[in-house]
Amino acid sequence: MKSDLDRLMQQADLDALLVLGAGSHNANMMYFTGRAHLSDGSLLLKVRGQPPVLFHHSMERDEAARAGLTTRSLNDYEPIKLLQEAGSDTVQAAARLWSLIFEQYGVQGRVALYGKVELGPHFSALNRLTAGRNSLEFVGEPSRTSVLTRARATKDPDEVERIRKMGQVTAAVVGDVAEFLKSHQAKNGRLVDRQGEVLTIGQVKRKINLWLAMRGADNPEGTIFAIGRDAGVPHSVGVDDQPVEVGKTIIFDIFPTEAGGGYFFDLTRTWCLGYAPDEVAALYEDLQEVFDSVFQQLKPGAPCRDFQVMTCERFEAKGHPTVLNTPATTDGYVHGLAHGVGLDVHEGPSFSHLESNPDTLIPGAVFTFEPGLYYPERGMGARIEDTVWARPDGGFEVLAEVPKDLVLKIPGV
Repeated sequence: MKSDLDRLMQQADLDALLVLGAGSHNANMMYFTGRAHLSDGSLLLKVRGQPPVLFHHSMERDEAARAGLTTRSLNDYEPIKLLQEAGSDTVQAAARLWSLIFEQYGVQGRVALYGKVELGPHFSALNRLTAGRNSLEFVGEPSRTSVLTRARATKDPDEVERIRKMGQVTAAVVGDVAEFLKSHQAKNGRLVDRQGEVLTIGQVKRKINLWLAMRGADNPEGTIFAIGRDAGVPHSVGVDDQPVEVGKTIIFDIFPTEAGGGYFFDLTRTWCLGYAPDEVAALYEDLQEVFDSVFQQLKPGAPCRDFQVMTCERFEAKGHPTVLNTPATTDGYVHGLAHGVGLDVHEGPSFSHLESNPDTLIPGAVFTFEPGLYYPERGMGARIEDTVWARPDGGFEVLAEVPKDLVLKIPGV
């Protein structure tokens, strides 16, 4: 949480954090500013032991004020004058601007860099800023263990509520998709509309984007709607012109975010339209049993890797290969059990089974829970995913309840 930042900065031997870039779809900037509309030239400075300061263009002063932070207009530093003094050298002018800001706020020592920007100009300006300054060092932290990654791994009540609201949006759209599919007839093993036109994956995805937008959500990373063999490859998104067929597994993985970027939700359901073949029903039964049994074992403070190992062992007991003892397998259980979710769809904590994984299931974390089984050459795959809050009282709450029924009934099947 943000309240942990100074402690985490001290542990990492960091004197300041510098976040660069626009306010939208820029997770670490949004962590401080919320959904303020800020342009690429914005920057945020957090000095250890001091509140963060947001630097903005004057035209965005009202947007910056909505962030509720201490703000400063970049015009206060006379950027036109700095550019003239630099002989129109924009890199030198930027370096001088940052130098003035750092001098004003007493920045020295190790400064960690974050944000989404065009790297080249900033890299050049930072090099010039540090030239001849032994007291200043810019640091690029490993993303999995950075200070902001660790702070963001636990959520405050406001963050949880924003994720919960995205869960409500997600659940509603999943329901819309189910009803849309069920409004079609089956003909020659494919869904068709009232005019007899075959329904395609691309048409379903366009409906998903429309329904999300109508509810104030964005879909920047797309949607997985994969059928048959594609459902057997976890990150296959589905082929737009492929028909929607009955009796085959469909993995529907949807991970929208608040409009303009913000908090994500992540949910997966597996469907068979009309009916499920016996081998698919047996696969799904194994998946549900492992999902339920491991979920019941979740315990606050336990190593996250323990739950991945437990999942692998239970799948292997049912005859499925897993990454625990067959690391390169493309059949069976081929990925991790979970990941944190928040301002990025994938963030901490990590549930890797590797012994080097130090993450524990800390109260306050919001994470996915998503075991799956995949057999691409047999034309099937199945995954169930919920987004879960590790509550401060030690309980675990699914943030959006969505039915896990495998079969959607289709007229004519």
